[in-house]
Amino acid sequence: MGKKYEHLAIVAVLAVVYFITAKVGLRFAFVNPSATALWAPTGITLAAFLIFGVRVWPGAFLGAFFANLTTAGTVLTSITIATGNTLEGVVACYLVTRFARGPHAFERAQDIFKFAFLAGMAATTISATVGVTSLALSGFADWRAFGPIWRTWWLGDGVGAVVVTPLVLLWKENPRLTWTREQIGELALLFLGLFITAAIVFGGRFHSEVRNYPLEYLSIPFLIWAAFRFGRRKAATATCVLAGIAIWGTMQGFGPFARETLNTSLLLVQSFVGIVAVTSLALAAEVTERKRADERVQELVATDPLTGLGNYRRLIDAIELEIKRHGRTERPFAVLFFDLDGLKKLNDTHGHLVGSRAICRVAEVLRVHCRQIDTPARFGGDEFAVVLPETTSLQAQQIAARIRELIASDGENPPISAAVGTAVFPDDGDSIDTLLSAADRALYGMKRLSFAAAAAQGRQPQP
Repeated sequence: MGKKYEHLAIVAVLAVVYFITAKVGLRFAFVNPSATALWAPTGITLAAFLIFGVRVWPGAFLGAFFANLTTAGTVLTSITIATGNTLEGVVACYLVTRFARGPHAFERAQDIFKFAFLAGMAATTISATVGVTSLALSGFADWRAFGPIWRTWWLGDGVGAVVVTPLVLLWKENPRLTWTREQIGELALLFLGLFITAAIVFGGRFHSEVRNYPLEYLSIPFLIWAAFRFGRRKAATATCVLAGIAIWGTMQGFGPFARETLNTSLLLVQSFVGIVAVTSLALAAEVTERKRADERVQELVATDPLTGLGNYRRLIDAIELEIKRHGRTERPFAVLFFDLDGLKKLNDTHGHLVGSRAICRVAEVLRVHCRQIDTPARFGGDEFAVVLPETTSLQAQQIAARIRELIASDGENPPISAAVGTAVFPDDGDSIDTLLSAADRALYGMKRLSFAAAAAQGRQPQP
């Protein structure tokens, strides 16, 4: 019952939101009472379908039906238009899911362009064609005006899809605001600059002097700024802010898109908004994808390919970081050195695959049982190291003994064991080289004791 009520609640909310935004959009219907170039419900419907599935279609249908019924036409024309609007959303959802990775369409530039074509240009022809045809057949639209009405309807739906859908999906993807103080300051500067520039371009202050100048492009650097510095979500938000100011100014008769008729003006400004929305999103996605690739390369550079642990480079970076931290806090840290016993014998007896697996077994113990603040790394060959922040000598020895026990009792065959050495900064060494040397000496001190104990018992020691 809980899921049923949840589904009904989603349908109801979608119907209400659709109805409200539709009534707002229809206030800008200049070519026909049922056709407007400002139509956010298309983007809202598609976002809802991509998030919750097309099973919430009744919400879109009811919202469209009541919005049209309370505007113009009859019950029959309202049902027909609502059917076209809903079918548009269903087809757009299918096409985007099938060819543009669905809700993840805004992660890659190529998928954004596919989304713009499939959802913003192709699927929107359904609603425009069904809606205008039903109005013309019922006498609520002149057949001679079919073309202008259709273009207005189609453009409104298309821009609604490419502007509103990414805004909703990107905020739904990560609604938390995790900004640093520097980022908040930069964002404030970005949006203040965008607001002032857009207000100048689409406001009335310089209207008489530069009425027809293409100054709308002065706002594009701010969208590029948002895309490069803050990613897709901020780019989509900045585009919506620009769209709101541009539409308001144009409807007041200001800015480069103001023409002799309000519908022509709105078509021009919506074309501009649609183009910059797709461009800024694609740029932001490309920048984000490049950053991820760079992070992946950096991770591979500092990661051991066999075990997935950090490599020697990451180990050195971790020690350098702890030395700097010690300079501020004067708290000690420890380094553990582990050496897998008898790796050559394992390779000779069981094969190199078993030997490689033994190395991975040690790595798994370190990965699972080290703290989040620790840095386990493969030093090289069958040797491992762990950097333990804020750890004393006694604590390091206890941790080393526990890890040795876990390695020896991991439950796999053949059984393995490891020797360990510990060193604490700054008592055992006050630099990277002296600290690592101290841990290495402690490690081989344990190995010598093991060799001596094995020889005393008449066993063959493992090198």
